[in-house]
Amino acid sequence: MIKISTAFLKQLWLTFGASLAFLIIGLVRGYSASALPSIEATEPGLIQTSEQKSWIGAIPPLGAFVGSMMSGVIMQHAGRKRTLQMAAPLWAAGWLLLGFAPSFALVLVGRFVDGLCVGFTLAPAQVYVSECCDPEIRGRLGSLPTLSMSLGIVLSYVAGNWLSWRHLAFFSATFCGALFLVLLPLPESPVWLEGRGLDSTAAKKWLHLSSRATAVVKDDVPEKPSAEAPKAPSLFTREVFCSPAVVKPLVVGFSLLFFQQFSGIDAVIFFTVEIFQSAGSTLNPMMATIIVGVVQLVCNGVSTMVVDRAGRRPLLLLSGAVMCASMLAMGTAYYMELQHSAWLGYLPVASLVVFMVGFSLGFGGLPFLLLGELFPAHHRSQLSAMASAVNLLSMFTVIKSFHALETVLTSAGTFWMYACFCALAFFFVLFMVPETKGKSLAEIEEHFRGKKKSDAVKLQKISTIA
Repeated sequence: MIKISTAFLKQLWLTFGASLAFLIIGLVRGYSASALPSIEATEPGLIQTSEQKSWIGAIPPLGAFVGSMMSGVIMQHAGRKRTLQMAAPLWAAGWLLLGFAPSFALVLVGRFVDGLCVGFTLAPAQVYVSECCDPEIRGRLGSLPTLSMSLGIVLSYVAGNWLSWRHLAFFSATFCGALFLVLLPLPESPVWLEGRGLDSTAAKKWLHLSSRATAVVKDDVPEKPSAEAPKAPSLFTREVFCSPAVVKPLVVGFSLLFFQQFSGIDAVIFFTVEIFQSAGSTLNPMMATIIVGVVQLVCNGVSTMVVDRAGRRPLLLLSGAVMCASMLAMGTAYYMELQHSAWLGYLPVASLVVFMVGFSLGFGGLPFLLLGELFPAHHRSQLSAMASAVNLLSMFTVIKSFHALETVLTSAGTFWMYACFCALAFFFVLFMVPETKGKSLAEIEEHFRGKKKSDAVKLQKISTIA
């Protein structure tokens, strides 16, 4: 009989709590694909131009960009858990405003508020999980938030097939209340507590964390006798910001999150129904949308199970190659107008399904996992928030430019452009991204500092199966 350790169960519980934030992010991302057809069918006067449609899809990332710039300061001072809790009621208010909105302007305000909360929670949720898990299981548990995001997208697609756009907003608001309540009994991150000079004993005991999981690399500076814990130097000084421990992970993290968006993923998620309609797919567009969402969910689940065995780099390389090939095929489907042949009419669906398989296996979740792994402990709050801002600004650019690119480059050219970015992502991973599988956060920081020997005490590993 297999017995699961208490440490694994406690850390899994915390991960599920934090992952609710990513589930709501998935609801935000999947909303417009179902809501736009619903608005056009039930209240056609609300949206009159394609420009208005693009703003409904694009304004959440813009709000999220603003939120992410604020989240670094908030989670640095309030903590990871409290930042997530503070976002929950504001998030619910955004969904309710969207559900009751009588005009296009208020629809945009509701979408902006929901996006703002995406920015508040994106980095804190992933950092919270990474800092509260043992290295041996951090890959699996750290991938669960992205799995939850995929579940949120599928929930939005499926519920949107039966609910009107207003009722879909009310449905989404219920998860914000669940997020607030589920977080109540959970401890704050021990890494954050120690960084603030607070006692982390209770948090470590609750989580059954090994000491290796919370080890921190000490700066090579002479210690000064002081009654207070020494403060970390400011990130925004030349000495700190240009140091290898900051610059190297910053380049890797920013680039991965940039390539994640410029693979074209959010153009696919936000405008899935439109893509299938314009491609002339022989499958019902809403059904095709749900299929794409379910494939993403299943493949994210597969990635979660294998990431601690296969490693981050192999999955990212496989992901980049598959995405590149599928985007090339999608562009070809548009260029050749293959819907005139009955069996080839399924090529757009097949291409996007394969794209989702490739994306979900690597670039869907691993950049977010690495967000909580790569950055040094002292500056993790600020750097992860900045990386989220890059990701969200890229998301806004991709979504807002999608219709304009179709006009300038044609649909085929747009998807071929995304294929080029996927190819660049493959080579970037090949030459620039280190493997972090099984390493503690302190060991990863030492790698970027270029240290030859570990200064940390060798500590006992935990076993998830007793």
